[in-house]
Amino acid sequence: MEIYINAVLLTLLAVTSCAIIRQRSLFGVVMLAGTYSFLMASVFVVLDAVDVAMTEAAVGAGVSTVIFLIALHLTKSREYPKPRSAVVPLFITLITGFALIWGTSTLPPFGVADAPIHEHTTPHYLDAAREKQIAANVVTAVLADYRSFDTLGETLVVFTAGIGIMMLLRVRRRRGPAGGNEGEPS
Repeated sequence: MEIYINAVLLTLLAVTSCAIIRQRSLFGVVMLAGTYSFLMASVFVVLDAVDVAMTEAAVGAGVSTVIFLIALHLTKSREYPKPRSAVVPLFITLITGFALIWGTSTLPPFGVADAPIHEHTTPHYLDAAREKQIAANVVTAVLADYRSFDTLGETLVVFTAGIGIMMLLRVRRRRGPAGGNEGEPS
């Protein structure tokens, strides 16, 4: 059953990607990108990576969509369609897809117990968490102690994005809706 869910989700991801490429409205692109992020979060849930799924849903679909919508509102930008050939992007996409399939063809099957990561990395984390009693459980030990700089980096990125949005909104509020200074006569 899981393989059918994966197939449906990956098909929806491909359809959403094609829709993003064909879309000429920037608002439509932002909405489809949020949809793509929600679909990716669903894929991560099916792959039992719930922590990554929550991050993708919160940052990819939530925060990013809001940031893009605010940017569209502040810039009042509009994309004008330019007729162009889709041959070169299609060629690059096919080459990239082939390279990804070829590169992942030698990986061990998903969920195999004797995969290299389960023979070297996992036992080290389990033993170290048990010996040092770093945290209450192994998941917390891995996220807080072994991957703490990674978690700090992710937090820094989200914090920086929030500060950037606040600065954009503050500048917008000072200038007023018409773009000029509020105290100046027109």
